[in-house]
Amino acid sequence: MKPGTRLKSVVCDAEVMVIRGGGDMVVACGGKPMAEARPAEREAINPAFAEGTRVGKRYVDAAGTVELLCVKPGQGSLSMGGVALQVKDAKPLPSSD
Repeated sequence: MKPGTRLKSVVCDAEVMVIRGGGDMVVACGGKPMAEARPAEREAINPAFAEGTRVGKRYVDAAGTVELLCVKPGQGSLSMGGVALQVKDAKPLPSSD
């Protein structure tokens, strides 16, 4: 998984782009591993991972080693190793005097 890679969900319409990450990390959407190509038939979504993904939001793991940008929304939520990824908070802009 290298930056710039687009991953597609096998259970819904969700698509993400890898912003930061590496190695052999497996990102899942809806409880199923994502792929670079969408399969002809969709698999069933895991209800535990059905909170959805929102377009334009960045998703990160707890350690901050992986960052994904949602480029197409879907019904499945993102996870790695069974742990849900969190929406990255926006950094506040500095105040001007």
